[in-house]
Amino acid sequence: MATKTDLVIVESPSKAKTIGKYLGPGYEVKASMGHVRDLPKSTMSVDLENGTFLPSYQPIKGKEDIISDLKKSAKKSGKVYLATDPDREGEAISWHLKELLGIPDDKTYRVTFNEITKNVVNQAIAHPRAIDQDLVNAQQARRILDRIVGYQLSPLLWRKIRRGLSAGRVQSVATRLVVERENEIRAFVPQEYWSIEAALDRIAPDVGSFKAQFYGKDKRMELHSEEETDAVLAAIQDKPFTVTKVKRQDKNRQPAPPFTTSTLQQEASRKLNMTPARTMSIAQQLYEGVDITGEGTVGLITYMRTDSLRLSEEALNAAKDFITQRYGSGYYPPQTRRFKTKGSAQDAHEAIRPSDVTLVPDEIKKDLTGEQYKLYKLIWSRFLACQMANAVYDSVSIETECAGYAFRSSHTSLKFSGFTAVYEEGKDEEEEAPQSPLPDLKEGEQLKQSGLKKDQHFTQPPARYSEATLIKALEEKGIGRPSTYAPTITTILNREYVVKEGRALRPTPLGEVVTTLMKDKFQDIVDTDFTAQMEKKLDQVEEGATDWRKVLSEFYDSFQAELKQAETDLDGERIKVPDEVSEEICPQCGRNLVIKSGRFGRFLACPGWPDCDFTMPLVVEMPGKCPKCGGRLFKRTGKSKKTGKQYTYYACEHVSNKDEAKKCDFMTWDVPVKDNCPVCGQTMFKKAGRGAKKPFCINESCSNFTPEEKRGGWRKPAAAKTEEGAAAAEGAEETAAVKKTAAKKTAAAKKTAAKKTTAAKKTTAAQKTTAKTTAKKTTAAKKTAVKKTATAKKTTAKKPAAKKTEPEQD
Repeated sequence: MATKTDLVIVESPSKAKTIGKYLGPGYEVKASMGHVRDLPKSTMSVDLENGTFLPSYQPIKGKEDIISDLKKSAKKSGKVYLATDPDREGEAISWHLKELLGIPDDKTYRVTFNEITKNVVNQAIAHPRAIDQDLVNAQQARRILDRIVGYQLSPLLWRKIRRGLSAGRVQSVATRLVVERENEIRAFVPQEYWSIEAALDRIAPDVGSFKAQFYGKDKRMELHSEEETDAVLAAIQDKPFTVTKVKRQDKNRQPAPPFTTSTLQQEASRKLNMTPARTMSIAQQLYEGVDITGEGTVGLITYMRTDSLRLSEEALNAAKDFITQRYGSGYYPPQTRRFKTKGSAQDAHEAIRPSDVTLVPDEIKKDLTGEQYKLYKLIWSRFLACQMANAVYDSVSIETECAGYAFRSSHTSLKFSGFTAVYEEGKDEEEEAPQSPLPDLKEGEQLKQSGLKKDQHFTQPPARYSEATLIKALEEKGIGRPSTYAPTITTILNREYVVKEGRALRPTPLGEVVTTLMKDKFQDIVDTDFTAQMEKKLDQVEEGATDWRKVLSEFYDSFQAELKQAETDLDGERIKVPDEVSEEICPQCGRNLVIKSGRFGRFLACPGWPDCDFTMPLVVEMPGKCPKCGGRLFKRTGKSKKTGKQYTYYACEHVSNKDEAKKCDFMTWDVPVKDNCPVCGQTMFKKAGRGAKKPFCINESCSNFTPEEKRGGWRKPAAAKTEEGAAAAEGAEETAAVKKTAAKKTAAAKKTAAKKTTAAKKTTAAQKTTAKTTAKKTTAAKKTAVKKTATAKKTTAKKPAAKKTEPEQD
């Protein structure tokens, strides 16, 4: 009897392809294409009446052929290995496959891979386990919670606010965070403060000058008004400064830990301008496997949904060998770095790292797409850096004194690059301007002042959340889990509770109205502490410490009470969402245009409808000012007349101004950025496209001006290196111009000749047509003549010559 082939079921074809190559001919590897059954969309499908909370699953529509094929394969196979992703959702998919395909317990084997490499895959197949029902129950509880909230709360929002709205445990909290940050910004009252900068020089013959910042007297002083500032300036004017303290030391800077899901999404947003959803999509491709020249199909990274900082001993040893061989032993720390995972983390998997650190990004770049290369390089660099030595900086700080007031200066320079040779973590906040080097001063040394400068400042409101900082806030508050961050942000953007302006997230009036209603009527749903506690309860279900039905029952009882009370309080009431007023003026009636939502997204419309029906596409205000007139810059879209495709460009707000005196013609394909040129102060720009781009100055009169050929995306023409080359190039240009003119004349001549030929062809065709018509008429006449002759032959004598000749003429 022939040995049966074992079946391995995974979620995706790419993962199946990679694993199939590792396992060989004794295994058949097939993909389920994700979930095979779920709660149907048409009904609640959860038993709430009897309090059992039992779900009623159904096969997903459109997957009948896949399910049928998997059933046949499972029936004829020896063992069935369920190799879905190593998390709650993956465990649930495996359980659904077992139940739906009717696979017996003695044939079912659960295997997981933290990384898809030949060694790990074969080890997992050799050591399978049973399906973890606690993991499945934790996922079921989350799914049912989301179904209850969504299917019972969303209809209320539809009736009271607008159709198509939704609410959820995590998305409602995320929206609330964005709304509350916006309220903080609105309520913020700027506080005035002043600074003093002193330009100091060493007394001859020593040379050296530097700048010092006002600090205070015995302790730090805040200058709240110009009067206070002028009092300090009067006290120190034209008086000598004395060096009171010089401190030199080496400062060590440690590398950031390896990536978790949250930090990967944050860093990809900062450095690569990738959305969380796009980051996870590309990471999934890297995890499931890519064809590498000379290696075959390789899973390049470990599993990308994790909150752990743990690294395997095998990975740590491989990193140590690679660092010492490539960079030298000085770049490896005295002790191997091990990072402590947060107490709230599940720690089910390793941190995100390359599966093989010797696969250097630049060496396999040709086998990767642009996005795959950038994300893999980010993961590879972060992992390698976290195992490297500290960066060492030479830090100098100087304190000077004048009339009892202290001034401070500091400077830091890199002494040993350490991990920064490979990677530096991105920042959400703007970095301080670098300090100039300081002279070699001694304590007690006298200095003379060469200038005093006072500046007025105002405190700034907190920054709006970006996708990166919102994910960071959700993680810090314990809201959601690694698998939920990306879909949560996608949902609140799609529902138009939040919009993106550049990288900033701003709540819409709709988002604010929904959040206000939720805070008023469903405090638990949008309460950060309650949501975080619910996540902990789901973790307890996963650990087997709590029954999943008990968690659901406790939630549902209080939720039902809030729902009934809200229905009573809002009976007959319809909540109006206020229009979002823009600064754009209606050209027909002069009103401020408002932002509306339609089938194809948001647009600007006149609030005077039906008296005024003016509408226009929504324009997004960009950071910076117009370099020509100082007006606002807008992001605009157009449509190609040839292809019909949309394109994006950036223009001054006065481009379409009817007043010729105010009209401005500034338009560009380049993206304006928030940073101003440090030399001329004008707005800087960067090239459009995905990924990090370097800003540049477009002011031709500025010393920091970047020519077109150095901005990126520009093909440099051949340049002459010598005078002879320049002359040759000039001659070549003239020759090219002559050739171009000759070519144009030749083309024109050819065109004329072609026209003549066409005309001749038309004449010839007409002649042929006329000839054919004449021939047909002649032939018809001849046939008639033949008939007449034949008739005549019956009555007259036959003529032999005519008998032979006429058929030949036919």
